[in-house]
Amino acid sequence: MQEKDRIRHDASAMKTVLLIGIGAGHPDQVTLQAIQAIQRTDVFFVLEKAGAGKDTLTAARHAILGAARPDAGYRLATAVSPERRIDDGAYQASIDGWRGARTAVLAELIETGMRDGETAGILVWGDPCLYDGTIQSLHELIAAGADLAFEVVPGISSVQALTAAHRVVLNRVGEAIAITTARQLARLNAADITNMVVMLDGRAAFTRFSDSDLEIYWGAYLGTADEILVAGPLRDRADEIAQMIDEARTRHGWIMDTYLLRRG
Repeated sequence: MQEKDRIRHDASAMKTVLLIGIGAGHPDQVTLQAIQAIQRTDVFFVLEKAGAGKDTLTAARHAILGAARPDAGYRLATAVSPERRIDDGAYQASIDGWRGARTAVLAELIETGMRDGETAGILVWGDPCLYDGTIQSLHELIAAGADLAFEVVPGISSVQALTAAHRVVLNRVGEAIAITTARQLARLNAADITNMVVMLDGRAAFTRFSDSDLEIYWGAYLGTADEILVAGPLRDRADEIAQMIDEARTRHGWIMDTYLLRRG
């Protein structure tokens, strides 16, 4: 076999993974590029999460697949997503352990769930480049020797869905915008905040700023039929939102929320 033919053969045998952003929840947020990616995928990896209400996330993915591929023609390879147990006393170690376990699950799916030369798809909530670790997992697998390529299809993030729902711009002229986590927010003072987006704050960390002049634009289950939106001065809304978080978690078994804190 000539060298050129060997290279062509090797390339055709390589496995490819598509990380497909499917938006924050509304089915109309699935872009044309995402639909095209879904239509050229041979097998979809579905990492199912245990816990009350989590099956609704899997059902939403199946609904998207049914709309984009009504004639099917694809396979499903399922696995249980490792439970994320965070030890506050050893936060980084517990995160590393959880990500390592998730990477191992992906490696097994790639090894046993797809054939050489096939394309696998992973439907990622929001955008794969924001608050999702799958890209890093695939980089680690390639660095470890996996004969693998991957592509990223961007999606509408919860941040975009939030600001669109509240009809506000993400940044203001001459000001920076920061995106952080509730854990990091808990280390800040109100004076440190001008424009700040906080991702997934199930503990209502914003209540510690209730006596500040900050405004909040909060949303949960963005883009879905269960969407909840609240906006206003934080001093007036903090307790109300904290109560909504508790009630929504009890009702659904889980909550995904995002909010913007902004100095008024």
